[in-house]
Amino acid sequence: MARTHPEGSSRGPRGSRPGGRKPERARRPDLRVLREQLPTELASAADGFEHHLRWERGTSAHTTRAYLGDAVSLLDHHQRTAAGADGDPPAQLAALDLAVLRGWLSALHASGVSRSTLTRRASSARTFTAWAHRAGLLPTDPGPRLSAPAKQRTLPAVLRAEQASSALSASAAGAEQDDPVALRDHAVLELLYATGVRVAELCALDLGSVDHDRRVLRVVGKGDRERAVPFGEPAGRALQRWLSAGRAHLVTRDSGEALFLGARGGRLGSRTVRRVVHDAVGAVPAAGDVGPHGLRHSAATHLLEGGADLRSVQELLGHATLATTQLYTHVTVERLKAIHDRTHPRS
Repeated sequence: MARTHPEGSSRGPRGSRPGGRKPERARRPDLRVLREQLPTELASAADGFEHHLRWERGTSAHTTRAYLGDAVSLLDHHQRTAAGADGDPPAQLAALDLAVLRGWLSALHASGVSRSTLTRRASSARTFTAWAHRAGLLPTDPGPRLSAPAKQRTLPAVLRAEQASSALSASAAGAEQDDPVALRDHAVLELLYATGVRVAELCALDLGSVDHDRRVLRVVGKGDRERAVPFGEPAGRALQRWLSAGRAHLVTRDSGEALFLGARGGRLGSRTVRRVVHDAVGAVPAAGDVGPHGLRHSAATHLLEGGADLRSVQELLGHATLATTQLYTHVTVERLKAIHDRTHPRS
């Protein structure tokens, strides 16, 4: 059955626009089916790895799915390449060596997987083999010897400050009629831009996550790391209007303590947030295709352009390392170069 976008959106699949359609990507194998088809030993290893990720490392549901999906893909490749004639025994996990890892990456590359995705999957494979070796399932760990193409770091797409302001002003105008969904959408946009939180972090917020007096969010990020994130008066006003005039119209017995609610009263989902952001930004001339992560990029860039130091921005965004935050300095430098090229008489 074809999926429809929630709350009456007329927008097509993500990335499509009226008047044109992007080429379809190659269909990714159904990892659930692959997992069910694994022989007992390999399936047991996948189960153990999932338990390790979820309960021992405490990774988020999204990260767990990504790492586990890559491990299942690797184990499926191992099983298929080890299979011989009918009646041959299934692949043994202990036989998973560097050649298997390299063959898996090579097959992914041949299928058209991007360099950045290959890098991520190689990292997942190293995490899996390290765990399997510690658990006594692999005699040696081949992961450290696995190399992958260096991840190509591209400059993130960002809005100009005036474009972000235009999107938020249009959203505020739409909320003037006190429609509950419009009030929610405006509060979502204001908080995303004001705080730079990830979309999953925003959706996970509860009523108790907000300190209204101090205008601070208590956010639980990757690795269950908690941080306090401030927000300004415009976001505070939008949030208060949502709570006083919007949330009560959507709340049901299933709403619980969720700060933001979907049209049916459950916790707001990330897909709806992405639609809200794409629709709001898409109405701004020349803004391009920017989603929730683009607002996060924009918030970080505008903070740095306004004089914020890298350490403060790192803390705000919840980056584990400063190297990730430093990417945003390249954005500001590129903007400065572009302005120089356009305006300096001897550029």
